[in-house]
Amino acid sequence: MYKTLINTPNLVARLGQKDQIIFDCRFNLADPSAGEQAYQAGHIPGAFYLHLDADLSSPIRADTGRHPLPDIKNFANKLAAYGLNRNTQVFVYDDNSGAFAGRTWWLLRWLGHEAVAVLDGGLTAWITAGGVLEQTQAHKPEQVGNFQAQTQPDYFLTTAVLSQPHPYQLIDARSAERFRGELEPIDPIAGHIPGALNHPLTDNLSNGQFKSPETLKQEWEAKLAGKSAREIVHMCGSGVSACHNLLAMEIAGLSGSRLYVGSWSEWIRDLKRPIATGDS
Repeated sequence: MYKTLINTPNLVARLGQKDQIIFDCRFNLADPSAGEQAYQAGHIPGAFYLHLDADLSSPIRADTGRHPLPDIKNFANKLAAYGLNRNTQVFVYDDNSGAFAGRTWWLLRWLGHEAVAVLDGGLTAWITAGGVLEQTQAHKPEQVGNFQAQTQPDYFLTTAVLSQPHPYQLIDARSAERFRGELEPIDPIAGHIPGALNHPLTDNLSNGQFKSPETLKQEWEAKLAGKSAREIVHMCGSGVSACHNLLAMEIAGLSGSRLYVGSWSEWIRDLKRPIATGDS
């Protein structure tokens, strides 16, 4: 069972196997249709497409961030329609070093499905290694699966919890410039939540692929500074790229950290909530 990463040679060797599903999760925040268009132009053979806004999130409300969690029943039914069973191995990829595929990885684990792994290096690594692409508009699953969600209640924390005194250390996956409030290309207010630490998702990577488990463990333990994984809550702009840090900690053997789904885009919905700029 693959539970964190799979590399291109191993995925090539598994193409066409029964009881596995591949999901293409490419997305562009500036152009929400670009990922699906790229999928139609060429994707890993047999892959289905999942759209960040339409499939991996629910509609935005006045009190939410930009990517609220999808409706549990609807998302589970959609996965079953693609053929997902309880013992199906799932592989996910994007073209952004796992920034969007990580969201799918985390969502499936939240729904109780552990057999899910991100393609290390994504489509770039696939093409570089000579992996073939196919051009089809859509695939039909061989049969409908029987997947039913078994949500994990301790996988995320809410704004209500984090707005009160709490024992958690927030770690923000956005770029250092966005964290410090020097620029903000997406949300209307720049900065970060007071007390949060910055760990850009790119720090998990070397040449576009995840660093070794040993290196990740050393670097994350230094960041945690003696805190346990269960004391860590990951955030970003909208609860998407933060999943990359959750995956990195899982690769490092540091299980138990959580996601702040609403993240910065939900935090700033209420102007009474404090914000900070700079490095601290």
